[in-house]
Amino acid sequence: MPVMEADKTDAVRAEELKSQANEAFKAHKYAQAIDLYTQAIELNDQNVVYWANRAFAHIKLEEYGSAIQDASKAIEIDPKYSKGYYRRGAAFLAMGKLKEALKDFQQLKKICPNDRDAAKKLKECEKAVMKLKFEEAIAVPEAQRRSVADSIDFHAIDVEPQYTGAKIEGDVTLDFVKKMIEDFKNQKSLHKRYAFQIVLQVREILRALPSLVDVNIPEGRHLTVCGDVHGQFYDLLNIFELNGLPSDENPYLFNGDFVDRGSFSVEVILTLFAFKCMSPAAMHLSRGNHESKSMNKIYGFEGEVRSKLNETFVELFAEVFCSLPLAYVLNEKVFVAHGGLFSVDGVKLSEIRAIDRFCEPPEEGLMCEILWSDPQPNPGRGPSKRGVGLAFGADVTKRFLEENNLDLIVRSHEVKDEGYEIEHDGKLITVFSAPNYCDQMGNKGAFIRFEAPDLKPNIVTFSAVPHPDVKPMAYANNFLQMFQ
Repeated sequence: MPVMEADKTDAVRAEELKSQANEAFKAHKYAQAIDLYTQAIELNDQNVVYWANRAFAHIKLEEYGSAIQDASKAIEIDPKYSKGYYRRGAAFLAMGKLKEALKDFQQLKKICPNDRDAAKKLKECEKAVMKLKFEEAIAVPEAQRRSVADSIDFHAIDVEPQYTGAKIEGDVTLDFVKKMIEDFKNQKSLHKRYAFQIVLQVREILRALPSLVDVNIPEGRHLTVCGDVHGQFYDLLNIFELNGLPSDENPYLFNGDFVDRGSFSVEVILTLFAFKCMSPAAMHLSRGNHESKSMNKIYGFEGEVRSKLNETFVELFAEVFCSLPLAYVLNEKVFVAHGGLFSVDGVKLSEIRAIDRFCEPPEEGLMCEILWSDPQPNPGRGPSKRGVGLAFGADVTKRFLEENNLDLIVRSHEVKDEGYEIEHDGKLITVFSAPNYCDQMGNKGAFIRFEAPDLKPNIVTFSAVPHPDVKPMAYANNFLQMFQ
């Protein structure tokens, strides 16, 4: 009898925790929701709802690997539990694994033959897979592909007399960039002739750089590192308002994920690229995991480029993103990369410098890991919550810094409530510069100023500013929008 009462008490407590987790989820406190669902699972690990709900919270935090594990556990407990297939299908979809997603939605339709929503999602997934198969069938192998940049002559593009926007007269100047920003603020577009000129010029500048770039900050001078911006143009302008426009005296390093999710990604990328053209030393840019075709196809940038520019720009941006460096070292002390460290010890800076980066990110190896990995509180290495890359502990960070005679790692890639987080005994800082990410996370943004010679990180946080009423993901894959 006492055992049954204990079981009952556990079940009741688990339900209370689930209710608290649901409230945290509704308040967009997804990490807190995951913690509460985890506590409920510890009390009752046979309740499929807890696993499926935790999977949904993982999806909201872009932890798709963990979401797939949780949804798979729900399916294992009850193979007819429809929400398990729904959640796992959504996570596969978010990772661009359309064929795996299709299998789950086919199973969902079998379980719920009369569910209109399930039928709709299956139909959309089938369309997406058919499109993917068609694209794969007509794709030219990368080795044989001719550069789209070689086919563009921007000089031959006429500028209509009625065009009143920003114009490049010779070189890209500060006056031009300021006028372009003002036009973008007022939701006006830049003429394609000038957009081509900027992107093609940046391509030439980036292609000449190594995969790891050494930056020297002279004594008494500074450099500002920003994290993910994700198409939040008006928050980008706020950074410049707070910290000054980029110049040789006020240089920036934007650490990847400039585009996707936010619906002003074209404005963000053209602004960053224009500053790079104006003064290469004023604007340093590293590649993030979202500077890739597979991500841009799903999370909005490709659709936005088609809408605001044209199909040729889709190909051109994809090519230029493959030219972005993967990492920077500031004054031989601070290592900056988008994601994190590696699945093996002993990786030297010279190996990173030698990576052949001129391709779409592979699914494994140094290039994949530097773009996708995350720190973890436990020592050693573990599986990635995202399903790509890995998680690495403080001991991994310490060894990498010691082996390369460095003091600090700065990375981005993860939303943080305060815009930043200091981890691994102060040896690793995450910086994220998209406040109120996707208009719903409620987080602050941050940037870090490093002043020479000591390069002590000075972290500045800021809140989101208003933007025109265009929702995040407005240009995203139709299918993915159904799960937001």
